[in-house]
Amino acid sequence: MKLSTKGRYAVMAMVDLALYANKRPVSLAEIAERQEISLSYLEQLFAKLRRRKLVRSVRGPGGGYMMVKDAGKTLISEIFDAVEEPINTNACDPESPMGCRSDKSRCITHNLWLGLSNHIYRYLSSVSLADVIERRIDPASENFFFPDPGDGVAAQ
Repeated sequence: MKLSTKGRYAVMAMVDLALYANKRPVSLAEIAERQEISLSYLEQLFAKLRRRKLVRSVRGPGGGYMMVKDAGKTLISEIFDAVEEPINTNACDPESPMGCRSDKSRCITHNLWLGLSNHIYRYLSSVSLADVIERRIDPASENFFFPDPGDGVAAQ
């Protein structure tokens, strides 16, 4: 399974915005340069993020985008939902009673893949932007960790 760039880039951009929007709007050009993401692609993503009220735009000189909610209250799953990035490891449409087989039945592993999709979504629903920024995610487990300030791992 591989997530598309839409969800990954939206999360990267939102983490960047949370890091650099210190009481001032951040331009998409700044985010594009720091994260090496196409400016036109970011414009499309931020239009969706704005519609879902995760960001707000500020017009005029010095304009750009700002977070609507605190990074600790913005969940990664909300970002995926906003940019319409489904977490789906099934070939079937999980909303449909019909399956992906030629006779429209569900394959024998349907529930396995649906369970994996649900597990991933629950995980992303438990992680906030602040968790990512403050490096509270242990990639070796499902648990969060809180780094010791003296261990050299510092929030950016």
